[in-house]
Amino acid sequence: MGFIQGHTKQRVLSPKTALSTHYFLYFGIMGIFLPFFNLFCHHIGLTGLQIGAVNAARTIVMVLFAVAWGALADRLALRRPIFITASCLSAASWSLFLFADTFAAIFVVTLVYAAFFGPIIPFLEAFTMEALSGKGENPNRYGRIRAWGSFSFIAVVLAMGKTLDIFSSRIVIPFILVGSVVMALSSFAIPSSLSPRKRSTPADFKSLLTPRVLLFLLAGFLMLASHGTYYGFFSIHLEELGYPPSFTALTWGMATLAEVGVMLWAAPLFKKLSTEKSLVISFVVASLRWLILYFFTNRWVILGSQLLHAVTYALFHIACIVHMDRLSTPANRTLSQVINNAVSYGLGLMAGFFISGLFYQKMGGSLFLVSALISLMGAFVMARALVSPP
Repeated sequence: MGFIQGHTKQRVLSPKTALSTHYFLYFGIMGIFLPFFNLFCHHIGLTGLQIGAVNAARTIVMVLFAVAWGALADRLALRRPIFITASCLSAASWSLFLFADTFAAIFVVTLVYAAFFGPIIPFLEAFTMEALSGKGENPNRYGRIRAWGSFSFIAVVLAMGKTLDIFSSRIVIPFILVGSVVMALSSFAIPSSLSPRKRSTPADFKSLLTPRVLLFLLAGFLMLASHGTYYGFFSIHLEELGYPPSFTALTWGMATLAEVGVMLWAAPLFKKLSTEKSLVISFVVASLRWLILYFFTNRWVILGSQLLHAVTYALFHIACIVHMDRLSTPANRTLSQVINNAVSYGLGLMAGFFISGLFYQKMGGSLFLVSALISLMGAFVMARALVSPP
């Protein structure tokens, strides 16, 4: 009996393997959700305004609950238990989409799902930075762990593109449900050693309210607001240009393939290029990317522009995670990553979704010009944030 008890306490996976596995599953789900959930909503009759409202509501609920879960996780030192609970309940709530095919039903289920799905990725980022904060570790190696998510996204989005050439977009719902259940089960493999060892204090929270942090968060907000048209309506835009789902999948896969190179080589890259310069460069390149989508409809130009995802997403994302970790303390690491994610991928995308949802049916692809202007504004704010006092 003693042998059995001792054996069951052994870790099956190392911390980095467990984290890589979770990134793989999370972004496999996103490889279905991002390109094709809005397309599913479009095909069952939701209008552009309704799709924008669903995405905006999902985002605001994710933001509010992620911040609440993050603050609770740091205050009570319960990062892992909350992460497991949120993973399981998000999978359970997604199953409700099997019975939702009207705007009202999809809207309500989205709110419930978002409340538990919201903290998953920022908590995962906090776990990863915790694992890389040990002796002999390098935070810039974050990309090698995160790259497994990119590999998964590429494989899933290409497979789904081919699948949707044959089947209805309704299969998106059960496919995501299967992935969510597997991800919930994998959450138990996250080691308890990656949870904070002591509770945070009000002073730890207050340290996240400096001018440098606030300007940095505002810049991140603008960057993701500029992505609203892309994440919300790029697939629909391609369909309206006459491209099949397989081409849509190829464009998303191309973008993710481009980001993999940066993820894998982030450590040597950031030895030559500071995170500060990387952040400003990513904004400028984002403006260029949206201008290309505004001016061109040729398939080869669109595919080529997707390579810029290496900078506008991968370089930007890694630099943001590492830079925010430098602005935080061990006691507020969970909340700092939650706030970073909530303001940029949360509020920023919500604003972008709302604007694009409101105007897409009237402006169509012309909204990419607005995106270019927003990201250019973000470049100026980021430059100011980097020279602001701590």
